[in-house]
Amino acid sequence: MATTRQDGLAQLAEGFGGQLLAAGDAGYDEARTIFNAMIDRRPALIARCSGTADVISAVRYARQQDLRIAVRCGGHSVSGHSAGDEAALVVDLSPMKGVRLDAEAGTARANGGVQWGEYDRETQVFGLATPGGRVTTTGVGGFTLGGGYGWLSTKYGLSCDNLLSADVVTAEGKLVRASETENPDLFWGLRGGGGNFGVVTSYEFSVHPVGPLVYAGLMVFEPSRAADAMAAYRELVDAAPDELSTGAVHLTAPAAPFVPEDLHGKPALGFPISYCGDPAEGEKVLQGLRDAGPALDLVGPMPYRAFQGMLDPMNPPGLRNYVRGEYLTALTAEAIETFLGFSTEGLHPLTVLILFQHGGAVSRVPDDATALGGREAAFMFHPICNWDDPADDDKHIAWSRGASAAMEPYKTGGVYLNFMTDEAVRAGYSEEKYRRLVELKRKYDPDNVFRFNQNIRPE
Repeated sequence: MATTRQDGLAQLAEGFGGQLLAAGDAGYDEARTIFNAMIDRRPALIARCSGTADVISAVRYARQQDLRIAVRCGGHSVSGHSAGDEAALVVDLSPMKGVRLDAEAGTARANGGVQWGEYDRETQVFGLATPGGRVTTTGVGGFTLGGGYGWLSTKYGLSCDNLLSADVVTAEGKLVRASETENPDLFWGLRGGGGNFGVVTSYEFSVHPVGPLVYAGLMVFEPSRAADAMAAYRELVDAAPDELSTGAVHLTAPAAPFVPEDLHGKPALGFPISYCGDPAEGEKVLQGLRDAGPALDLVGPMPYRAFQGMLDPMNPPGLRNYVRGEYLTALTAEAIETFLGFSTEGLHPLTVLILFQHGGAVSRVPDDATALGGREAAFMFHPICNWDDPADDDKHIAWSRGASAAMEPYKTGGVYLNFMTDEAVRAGYSEEKYRRLVELKRKYDPDNVFRFNQNIRPE
């Protein structure tokens, strides 16, 4: 078998345009490292693909050698799916850059290795955007296949709602196109079903007029003003236009020059805010929240790309991560009271707890239009634990799970799988959708070759 694998690897390398890395090769350790420092895996082979031909060759080689396949783009999978394991080949799409914009048609095509910051750089030259990740180094691929909530989603829907077509290398090593008219069953599954059905090498999206300036930023309140701020926030989101996208977040105020000194290193309540319409109208919409008396008000006209990168410093690579994404039915008085009872005190300063506003355009897409579940949810409860010391693992994970348990009465029972560290696949879908996804898995990947994901098992 060793000889057979060696011969097969030689054949793969002969026509491979990218780079093949195994343990001991220069660059292997860097290539296997992902965003979450809790994950330390050593895949059998990393195929850093230069194009679709490399992807096809890598998939076929993996099948010949009975290797399971993991797919990497931005490496942000908090569960470590993009790292594979010792019996896996990682199809690394990160070298496959390139965004092609057709402003007249209102579309953009991104290769499988593009990150959202790179995508926005190209589209914002023309004042256009697609709902994308809130951290710019997030890969377009995994984010979209898992649904894709972004700051523009209340206005323009999820990333997967804006997907027009996708080029997919299947488990058989064949390239197919998926759209509403070509392989529509596969297209349905790609929009929320994760990476279960193949390797997507390019994505075609709708783009929308956004920016280059939006009315956006962050308001921060001292704990003594938190109750008044949340009351004003509830009024704001109850009457929110689609252009408004918000969150409420428990955070530790950084010791930055723009932060009042008496807040440095202390727990606070923040509200990230984006209004993608007329800035003058956005200012009027936010007046009630301003009247609650923020200690720090950084909301104003700013470049869309700058706002997209606002959370990057709070989510650097190389930290240990544990996150959850659980849907809430509504922001009731009881839910607010429970939420206000949390604090980030005693935790790593980059650990936060967020309520993300949902609704708007997301909730108006028919539930059966895509595989994604949870469109009816009003909010998402999203603890993000970041820390650096392994000795603090238990403390942060217990805090996250405790907060989740406290919010149990206000949940729908569904989860957003892109944000789940723990295995929770069944909670991501209705019974009918899960059944349909299993049928798709049987059709496109009956051997479960693509199992490093929020896995839909073919049985």
